[in-house]
Amino acid sequence: MSLAQLERRLADLDRVVVAFSGGVDSALLARVSHDVLGDRSLAVTAVSGSLAPSELEDCRRLAIDWGMRWMEIGTDELSRPGYVANGTDRCYHCKSELMERILPVARVEGSAVALGVNVDDLADHRPGQQAARERGAVFPLVEAGFTKAMVRQAARDLGLDTWDKPAAACLASRIPYGTPVTLGTLGRVAGAEGAIRALGFVELRVRHYGDLARVELPEPALDEAVRRRSELVEAVKAHGYRYVTLDLEGFRSGNLNDGHVR
Repeated sequence: MSLAQLERRLADLDRVVVAFSGGVDSALLARVSHDVLGDRSLAVTAVSGSLAPSELEDCRRLAIDWGMRWMEIGTDELSRPGYVANGTDRCYHCKSELMERILPVARVEGSAVALGVNVDDLADHRPGQQAARERGAVFPLVEAGFTKAMVRQAARDLGLDTWDKPAAACLASRIPYGTPVTLGTLGRVAGAEGAIRALGFVELRVRHYGDLARVELPEPALDEAVRRRSELVEAVKAHGYRYVTLDLEGFRSGNLNDGHVR
């Protein structure tokens, strides 16, 4: 359960294509893979309507700053009926699309496909992990015993500015199960979240309920949000919502799973 174990596992793999979303987990995996394997490592970012534009910019910046081999590939989750239907297995269809687009790249590279899954993720509802495993993906962080806290600590020890980056799940996770996923809805959510970040709020979610947006912020930020409610409401309404609510329970990653999956 150490960075050395992760490095040994990557050295054993010899060549890897890392699915690189820009979050703390995939960033650590991509950076260590680059450090260990050099040009035998390739970071690949899947670009679609479910990826916030700011996340793509983060991936591009990190790849340049770290000198990594990096490329974008287009994915089209919205072509998959199971994804659009937005059942509790939505992530299975999303990860299936990712793997089917990334595997041809990995074959050309002669590489394994590595995902930034950590040990804590194994306890959550993550059907995407099943889709990835079925298609031969490997999870080096899990194999090296990394929890989320350990990932952040390792990133901090390496001086990576991603170490304290807030979690940023795909935009579809803001849409309640059973509500169809559309490109327009993803765009509204992305726009509203970007507008709130422009006000200085860092960690947040905008949950989509038709004309209503439910804004989640960490509890310490709730007082400021109430003080600045006019700005907040204006920012969100500019992206097509008629009603804006502030969730008094605060930010809870993955809370749309509550009551739906076990």
